[in-house]
Amino acid sequence: MLTLVTGATGQVGRRFVPRLLARATTGGAHGQGDQVRVLVRDGARAAPLADLGAQVVAGDIQDTEVLGEALAGVDSVVNLAASFRGVPDEEAWAVNRDAALELGRAAVRAGVRRFVQASTNVVYGTGRGRPHTEDDLPVAGGPLWGAYAESKGEAERGLLGLADLDVRVGRLAFVYGEGDPHLTQVMRWAREWAAAQRLQMVHHADVAQGLLRLLYAPGIDGRVYNIADDAPVTTVDLYTLSGLPVPEDLRAGDAEDPWSGIVSTERIRRELGYRPLYPSVWVARDAGVL
Repeated sequence: MLTLVTGATGQVGRRFVPRLLARATTGGAHGQGDQVRVLVRDGARAAPLADLGAQVVAGDIQDTEVLGEALAGVDSVVNLAASFRGVPDEEAWAVNRDAALELGRAAVRAGVRRFVQASTNVVYGTGRGRPHTEDDLPVAGGPLWGAYAESKGEAERGLLGLADLDVRVGRLAFVYGEGDPHLTQVMRWAREWAAAQRLQMVHHADVAQGLLRLLYAPGIDGRVYNIADDAPVTTVDLYTLSGLPVPEDLRAGDAEDPWSGIVSTERIRRELGYRPLYPSVWVARDAGVL
């Protein structure tokens, strides 16, 4: 199987692709002998992945001619390309929705069999008074996320609606670990949160194992899976993890929405055998893999 990975030099991609390549060389019946191709805007940045054995196609995911080259002979796609918080809304829509849907349509034209879409738990929007399940209808996110949540949600709907393409969606919690700056960057917003507000997280190692399970599992066409750890942390925990003093005037009282972003992983556990390698950020800290 030849798998194309987009967004391969991003925070998730640069940690996922080496694990996919390792699976391709040591994966036994499921993965051994597979090949990996990456689509990146800057080919030089993909040199470490090329050294590990990845085929590299340089170009923009929004360029339809480049997509034709990247998808030639491909059996499966893992779409990790995304524009996150802080970008103009126009960019979020162009990359997260429009480019993802065009990639899906191009994959159909190229005869690709399987498509894994990396999405986000923030598509759920407001809490339901319990952990979100994959059957909950997405709700547009709040102002913190800009167009990110809504654009990712529309990409999901559009891709799942494509005929002749086996689409699987992984909704990632807040990703951290292995030097990813997200854990530091989140402190920009933590000052505005209630002390008891919770954030559900997932380590890069568990992102990778979740996506690999989605990629290789048979018979899950059209299925959506939450990928997260087992122990959401509070705003106070985030200060502790960052080695920062907790502000004395950090907002007290109840969190505005204590269930926002909190998800159930029962489906991926039951159907795909997922178990977090790092069930909490505290375990990851003690293992030295933050």
